[in-house]
Amino acid sequence: MKANKSRVFHKSNDISESTIRESMPEVLKMLLVDRTRSTAKRVKNIIWANDNYIRFGNEAYAPTAQILPELVTGTMDSVIMPRALKPRKLQKKRTKAKAEVFTPTWMVRKQNNAVDQRYIDDDLEMYVNRIWLEITCGEAPYMVSRYDMETGATIPLADRVGFIDRKLRRINAAANDVSEWQRLVESAYKASYGFEWNGDSVLLARENLLYTYRDYFVAKWSVLPSQKQFQTIAEIISYNVFQMDGLKYIIPLSETVTKVSNTQLSLFDEVETDEKWTVRPGKRVKVMNWDTNKMEFFDKGMHNHERRQNQN
Repeated sequence: MKANKSRVFHKSNDISESTIRESMPEVLKMLLVDRTRSTAKRVKNIIWANDNYIRFGNEAYAPTAQILPELVTGTMDSVIMPRALKPRKLQKKRTKAKAEVFTPTWMVRKQNNAVDQRYIDDDLEMYVNRIWLEITCGEAPYMVSRYDMETGATIPLADRVGFIDRKLRRINAAANDVSEWQRLVESAYKASYGFEWNGDSVLLARENLLYTYRDYFVAKWSVLPSQKQFQTIAEIISYNVFQMDGLKYIIPLSETVTKVSNTQLSLFDEVETDEKWTVRPGKRVKVMNWDTNKMEFFDKGMHNHERRQNQN
């Protein structure tokens, strides 16, 4: 499988979960964490959230099952792959089920350019700290564009069009002290958010952000980041790229709907059945507010607005 992938993807674009696990096991763990459902005592991971993997005949690949390191490494290293490598039949299935599509790089460039023009006069600090959000981010091309979403071809650093790419390019041009560079890059990542339904895409997006950090670090300093630096960025990514049902602002598949039937005899001894549905709300997604270093509900502002509307 890996050999086939390299025909389409440049070798550096084919991110191997096994390689991450072997060299940086804590980083892979971070890239799989679901920060909304995790606590200090118990860590929970993002879930598959689709039935594309049940063909492996194991409940561990069921839609509501957590994605664990051992399920995507070793002999299963090629389980998760970018959309460009997925069979056409599967691509169509995911498009139909969850409207998953790829956006051509030229379109990402055009749209990000239109937004970026508003901030062209920002000083570096302000530019780096501007908050951007990519909705239903898939593999996060609006955040980072390591490769062309259609062909998988490598995109040189100078031509990358993601909003994190733009921030890191300015940082690389302006910062000549490694500590200052790291501080600015961490701020850039903290100001960059994205959410996605499918767990495999969340992992791919997180990996793309991590390897983008590596790419710009190497371009600037001609060495690889340290384990500690990788872990710091991976932790930020695990908070800022999260799994969510974008219509309900909850963890996918966490809402439960139950049918309740109430059967009774009528006045004329006829059986009447009254069917009702009860809905147990799903788990509301939380995101990190880096200004306060506290987790807050993603839809906090919307709930406040609804309460004000009801009061009026």
